[in-house]
Amino acid sequence: MYFDTIAAVATAPGEAGIGIVRISGEKALEIVDKIFRTKKERKLSDFQERRLTYGYIVEPDTGKKIDEVLAVYMKAPYTYTKEDIVEINCHGGMIPVRRILEIVLENGARLAEPGEFTKRAFLNGRIDLSQAEAVIDLIRAKTDSSFDVSFNQLEGGLSKEINEIREILLRMLANIEASIDFPEEDIETMTYEGLLDEGNNVLKRIEKLLDTVYTGKILREGLKTVILGKPNVGKSSLMNAILRENRAIVTDIPGTTRDIIEEYVNIKGIPLKIIDTAGIRETEDVVERIGVERAKSLLEEADLVIVLFDVSKELTEEDMEIARLVKNKKVVVLTNKIDLPPVVSREEIEKILPGKKIIETSIIKGEGLEVLEDSLKEMFFAGEIKIKDNTIVTNARHKSLLLKAKKNIEEAIESIEMGMPIDCIEVDVKDCWENLGQITGDTVTEDIIDKIFEEFCIGK
Repeated sequence: MYFDTIAAVATAPGEAGIGIVRISGEKALEIVDKIFRTKKERKLSDFQERRLTYGYIVEPDTGKKIDEVLAVYMKAPYTYTKEDIVEINCHGGMIPVRRILEIVLENGARLAEPGEFTKRAFLNGRIDLSQAEAVIDLIRAKTDSSFDVSFNQLEGGLSKEINEIREILLRMLANIEASIDFPEEDIETMTYEGLLDEGNNVLKRIEKLLDTVYTGKILREGLKTVILGKPNVGKSSLMNAILRENRAIVTDIPGTTRDIIEEYVNIKGIPLKIIDTAGIRETEDVVERIGVERAKSLLEEADLVIVLFDVSKELTEEDMEIARLVKNKKVVVLTNKIDLPPVVSREEIEKILPGKKIIETSIIKGEGLEVLEDSLKEMFFAGEIKIKDNTIVTNARHKSLLLKAKKNIEEAIESIEMGMPIDCIEVDVKDCWENLGQITGDTVTEDIIDKIFEEFCIGK
């Protein structure tokens, strides 16, 4: 495919040792030859490709030096976009990077749109759509586990599984066509039996992928974890302990935390989106009351709730209200302040929250925190995830398409078992094949492609 030549800054904004300006398109080398010179006045095209060349970016008209750089030319098709690419490595910082990008644009390039480099890699057939989506997941990965999952997808792990399922569906469609073209009774009977076996195989493999969705959501977005309890029970101290920094203000004054505080943290490979909330209590303070209502509303979306009780004081109606709020949620109960003389027993906590995991803690002394971290890991992963051995679905778009494909194949299986006309079965099988094709981009529409790449940063 033929495109114009695009350029963008490929490194994050701010101060750094190196900044990179990336140029892709058939005029990439021509543009850089106008603005790049070595000490002996040679151009980049005078040097061997794929080797960094030392020189300067200069203004073509005046010869004024803009920055001291290393430039490299990579010839198509063996590049990220399968087009000619030039990368200019300059001094990191807002000014040198911006000035070099401006001079590149003045000499024939266009500013790239968000994700346009990766979009070209997809449109030029270097990667499929699921691999392209893995690029942004790789950049946003918050733990080693989420990075490994994204890299597996970038390497084609999910694509391979989807393509194998689509191959089975193609065989089913071929058998259906043969049955339609040669409608002898014995062929039709064999077709129905074969379709049922293949259909059940497809269903099993789709369900196996869907079984990984919850784990994938945690790895991609983080486990949404709400810390809940009445005022002064130790919620902010717990958040600071988990984060290993003083993120939340801790005082003896009830109602110190009035708004929601959110942070990401990696606990033994699990990315947690941890949320410290206002203490649950009746209050006349308008701001604090809003915080309490927001804390309650967050429970609806939470994957996990960590509930704290102060065992050095008698249980109150506020404690009972919290227990009622979380009784149907996935909960870890922390009985805090065990370093003080106990007033509330473990049996009393078990009575108001039966069946929930209870961990005794003294957050101020760091007791019980290691047990909490181990418990979180056990609850959701039951041990180490062997990422390299599994294909995990992390993308909401993929989940939606897999659910559609599952419905399609279930309807096809039902039609086969009922002995429905073979052409009716063909419709569901083909829909299943097309929905799976949207994951890899084989059957996807242009507007969906545009929407996917809008989420990317400009330089990727």
